[in-house]
Amino acid sequence: MSSDRIEERARFDYVRYANCWEDADVLCKALEPAAGKRILSIASGGDNSFALAAAGASVVAVDLSTAQLAMCELKRTAIRQLDYDALLRFIGVIRDDDRLATYSRLAPALPAEVRAFWDARPREIARGIVHAGKFERYFETFRRRIVPLMHGRAAVRRLLSEKSHAERREFYHTVWNNWRWRLMFRVFFSRRVMGLMGRDPEFFRYVKGSVADRIMQRAEYAFTELTTHDNPYLNFIFTGSFGAALPRYLERERFADVRAGMDRVELVHGPAHAVAHARGPFDGYNLSDIFEYLDAPTCASIYGTLFGVARPGARFAYWNMLVPRRRPEAFAQGIKSLTPKASALFACDRAFFYSAFVLEEVV
Repeated sequence: MSSDRIEERARFDYVRYANCWEDADVLCKALEPAAGKRILSIASGGDNSFALAAAGASVVAVDLSTAQLAMCELKRTAIRQLDYDALLRFIGVIRDDDRLATYSRLAPALPAEVRAFWDARPREIARGIVHAGKFERYFETFRRRIVPLMHGRAAVRRLLSEKSHAERREFYHTVWNNWRWRLMFRVFFSRRVMGLMGRDPEFFRYVKGSVADRIMQRAEYAFTELTTHDNPYLNFIFTGSFGAALPRYLERERFADVRAGMDRVELVHGPAHAVAHARGPFDGYNLSDIFEYLDAPTCASIYGTLFGVARPGARFAYWNMLVPRRRPEAFAQGIKSLTPKASALFACDRAFFYSAFVLEEVV
């Protein structure tokens, strides 16, 4: 029985993440979703659960937050009922001055509790729901208040422009990485500021050392080693829009598959391990970074429950941001680490703030 209950230490009554901030391309290559597979997925903003279902898997999307599930349900309803361009307009990817009218057409299809949630938030709907999370507002403050103190618009455009590897490295080291960038980044992405404005302070309970320094190291990697022009996370952070760099579930060529996958997504409220125990067995787990918030004994307890309802060959996929978490030693005989594959995928991970990607498989 798990004892360190994050739901008792942090708030889950508002939308914290309007989007998923883990790279769905990495996740899909790791879990290899396909028809006949069942995957338990942390719901968050819904994006990655939808991407898994689009590949044919049946997905149980679980979350401690009813607000996050309301976000997922509204996105799912919009995907089902709107054409592709109307979807992008409604959720806030491209400009639309009539989102409330669109919502009024979608609302009758929503469950009563989800409709009540969004009826009370017309401003978020009018602006576009991909901007409605606390984490997204945190990046908006960064973009509007902090970035102009470090760089002008021309430098931001150059950061996000298509460049060769050599050109990215030269730009970062000769233009971008100035003393203002280093100073303001360390202040804004400090444990204190992130806990106040972005993530819940309780999410940092088990973090040791400097938060900002580790994120800055990953930022340098993303700005130099990975392409920036097609990175949806960088584009959203620095421009407030995905632009042409859309996350996987919003790519035009996948839209038909994503829409077909909506009937394979089940949204469930509750702790992941309890839902897994009730709804198993599963062929894969998208666990986001849930182990980061918990002590080691609780992680081992949750891991044991998930292992107990895992089919042979089932995979565990999750991220470490600041707290190193891996398979508990007690499961060394039953679960193997797929370290080479995880490392190769992490090298391409465009969601740059994580320190590691972990992939493990039931023997």
